[in-house]
Amino acid sequence: MLTLKVITENTDEVIRRLARKHFDAKEVINKIIELDKTRRATQADLDANLAEMNSISKSVGALMKEGKKAEAEEAKSKVAGLKEAAKSLQTTMDDAMSQIQTLLYTIPNMPYDEVPDGKTAEDNVVVKMGNEIPNLGENALPHWDLAKKYNLIDFELGVKISGAGFPVYIGKGARLQRALINFFLDEAREAGYTEIMPPTVVNQASGYGTGQLPDKEGQMYHCEVDDLYLIPTAEVPVTNIYRDVILDEKDLPIKNCAYTQCFRREAGSYGKDVRGLNRLHEFSKIEIVRIDTPEHSAESHKEMLAHVESLVKKLELPYRILHLCGGDMSFTAATCFDFEVFSAAQQRWLEVSSVSNFDTYQANRLKCRYKGADKKAQLCHTLNGSAMALPRIVAAILENNQTEKGIRIPKVLVPYMGCEYID
Repeated sequence: MLTLKVITENTDEVIRRLARKHFDAKEVINKIIELDKTRRATQADLDANLAEMNSISKSVGALMKEGKKAEAEEAKSKVAGLKEAAKSLQTTMDDAMSQIQTLLYTIPNMPYDEVPDGKTAEDNVVVKMGNEIPNLGENALPHWDLAKKYNLIDFELGVKISGAGFPVYIGKGARLQRALINFFLDEAREAGYTEIMPPTVVNQASGYGTGQLPDKEGQMYHCEVDDLYLIPTAEVPVTNIYRDVILDEKDLPIKNCAYTQCFRREAGSYGKDVRGLNRLHEFSKIEIVRIDTPEHSAESHKEMLAHVESLVKKLELPYRILHLCGGDMSFTAATCFDFEVFSAAQQRWLEVSSVSNFDTYQANRLKCRYKGADKKAQLCHTLNGSAMALPRIVAAILENNQTEKGIRIPKVLVPYMGCEYID
């Protein structure tokens, strides 16, 4: 979340930049500023109260020694009154701070000035394209038909066991999942990422730490009895490793990766655009996460983008990279680039990765800080990206590589699959 200091000292700038996310911040920021004035005034009254109380308390002993019992009792009575007043002042101050905190959670991150203007996905800017789009001809099958033809994925069985959006992978379909997971993890390790195997359920504090709560609460599966949430991405547990931690600058950037199952309710999703693997409630994903200094985070972001691009290149998939406009960015991101691969049978682009820099937004929620040579604690920058989400990658591999001989396996996956074709 944005810091109170940034909001109160740069009010007009904050409102201007949030408007680029099409978020009208005036009302909520004015409320925060008024509450902060109340908090500051109350703090001043409380400090004066405590100073007076300490002064009078010290005089009680001296009065008793001088035999001025009546005056001592009067002083004690005044101290008691000041204590009650202090409790009331503390309650007022705590209430103001609680309201400020609640309001801060409702404000999204400010976009960087480099972020394109725009309201919707139509306004995103394509910054790069790579690999050729295959020409499959008129008889090309979409991945859901290919999955049935080669007995790779059973969508109906998933409905029987769990419901729509929970496919069952079978035989070489399951092997393809495992091949991609191992390939992505091996590539991440070669790029210097330390693998983490985190829990796939998190507590409320973790959800608030990375910004899924309260913003995305309706999209998360909630285990109400234990008040735990199924993770929508490994970003949540991995980044929360560094909640309430002060790091040493020499250890930054920290580079972690993790494979997990991910769970998203995707309420209200239906229609042809979510058929098959296009949108699921449960899916496999490898996430890369970095914790860095403000001075180096832009370079880290470039390195993460290059890493994800190398993956789609090696998988021989046609891809494009989009710089998201202000209106299409996530609640927490300061800047974000999406990777899309082309689905040749569906004739559409499918998002497979988002790579974001959150600046200090998550770190402020997490209280994730670092100390340099000056020994002063400062907020870190956090970054994350999908490297990568499997469902739409699988969809594109199946569709783009269909041949009369079967489905051709990208060369880089052959050692993991143990075969060159699915037939």
